[in-house]
Amino acid sequence: MMRIGIFFGGPAREREISFLGGKTAMAHLNKALFQPIPVFVDSLGNFILIKEELIFEESIRSFYPPKRLQTAPFNVYIESLPDADATALLKEVGTIIQPADFAKHFDFAFIAMHGPGAEDGSIQGLLEWYNIPYSGPSVLGSAIGIDKAKQNEWLKKSVGLEKKFFVLQRDDYNKYGRETLFEQVKKEIGIPFVAKAPHQGSSIGLAFVKEDSLEIFDQAIKKCLFIEEIYREEWIKLDDEAQVALLQKMVNLDEGIGFPVVFQKQVYHHPAHLLEALREYFTHTVTKASIQSIHSEDAILLESFVNGNEFSCGVIQTPAGQAVALPPTEIVIDESVEVFDFNAKYKSKLTRKRIPMHASLAHLQVIQAQVKQAFEDLGFGVCTRIDGFLDTNGIVVLHDPNTIPGMSPSSLIFKQMAEIGLNVTDSLTYFIRQSIRERLRTGKNYFVLCQQLKGLDEAIAASLKAKAAQEVQVLEIVGTSEEDLEASFQAIKVQAAELAALGTENFRVCTPLEIEEGETLLTLHVAHLSKDTAKEMLEAIKTGVHPLIANTREAAIDITKFYTNV
Repeated sequence: MMRIGIFFGGPAREREISFLGGKTAMAHLNKALFQPIPVFVDSLGNFILIKEELIFEESIRSFYPPKRLQTAPFNVYIESLPDADATALLKEVGTIIQPADFAKHFDFAFIAMHGPGAEDGSIQGLLEWYNIPYSGPSVLGSAIGIDKAKQNEWLKKSVGLEKKFFVLQRDDYNKYGRETLFEQVKKEIGIPFVAKAPHQGSSIGLAFVKEDSLEIFDQAIKKCLFIEEIYREEWIKLDDEAQVALLQKMVNLDEGIGFPVVFQKQVYHHPAHLLEALREYFTHTVTKASIQSIHSEDAILLESFVNGNEFSCGVIQTPAGQAVALPPTEIVIDESVEVFDFNAKYKSKLTRKRIPMHASLAHLQVIQAQVKQAFEDLGFGVCTRIDGFLDTNGIVVLHDPNTIPGMSPSSLIFKQMAEIGLNVTDSLTYFIRQSIRERLRTGKNYFVLCQQLKGLDEAIAASLKAKAAQEVQVLEIVGTSEEDLEASFQAIKVQAAELAALGTENFRVCTPLEIEEGETLLTLHVAHLSKDTAKEMLEAIKTGVHPLIANTREAAIDITKFYTNV
């Protein structure tokens, strides 16, 4: 049985999203093929074989730093406790291991981390140095995938890019007047435009400039540079509780600039110390306080705004390494959402996913062709999610390839893979198997990797054969009312996921369906079960299979039959 080290956490602002991915892998990995081993990577660069029960905590800050050091009223990350003995604290949550000893603990590294240090080739290079195969694209593909500005240049060469973009250097922002820069930006790309921190993901460090307003422009730039400004007139109106809430928001990586920060040329690690400094600072007649994260960006990517429908499209590979584009998924955003930022993406119920996106078959096929071309030209491998827009003129505009897509059970990549017949467990098996195949391309450790791949392939085949020999368990979704049907649907989804993760159970999910001849028991496709609600499931059954999805399933048949009994 292959030991899978599940790497989660890391130094990036997306570490909590990474934690969700780690939980998904722990819960859904095929236990008949793999032994999951959680590896917590803290923001200081330590690797910890974490106590398994901690993977089910609500967030990283629920166990590290330990709650006893989370002194009220603030809830902080370890970076805010520079005087703490991190080694001693880590021993409370698990066992620290060194990269040279990775092979003693696991045979493969499943990377569920995101952002700088995880998606830029850093961890990939470390693992290659110690001959540990890992999930996802290579060092090269990862390095390209982290840099949004460089991506635009490569996408333009690959598929053409009908989008204007401008890279604003931080030095220029500090050196020249805002008015001069704003006029230059308007001349280069026009208004409206999008401002992005080029090395962040999960829509962190993202802002829109929709008006010809110098103030809004400046606010957008500061957001992307992770600069927080507090005006005295606003500060003095806040009571103690509101002041604490403001600084706690600054600590939170999904909505704030993150600590440590620089204020008045001094580094502050803990928000409590910054709070004291701000209270003293604002006793004087000063206009504002400017606070900057020590983890900032050297440049900002500005892109012309694209009018059209936003989509996301994953690309995976057949066992032979041929790229297959999954069905483009439309991000349907409620009109009340002004910016599709971190909160809109992960915390709001005002966005939903439509598979495939609402467009003509011809346009959908163009999207698939372009993301597939970009996947191949930019040196990605295994799996990459590429976002984009279909503009009002029917032009495809690609942006933001993501080499480690979010991996909560409801993530886009899992919903798209469900359309070709792979559930979350099968998808994780695909990621591992195809990643080993991709590592063979490096020319390092070739024969060892060949043996590992052969062993896994034999284990997958044996597992499928053993399941096929079993009597099929039937899980039935039933309900006489809308509420009962929904409750049954959600319960069966959980049960099916648990059975799939065991890797030994042969089952199918059914639901009664009225037809002209009476009632029949319909066997659901994996795609039906991946819907968020029973209502969406019934709509998908009624609508039938979209021609694009039918074509995609045919293109992916070599993948599906490799991991399932189709």
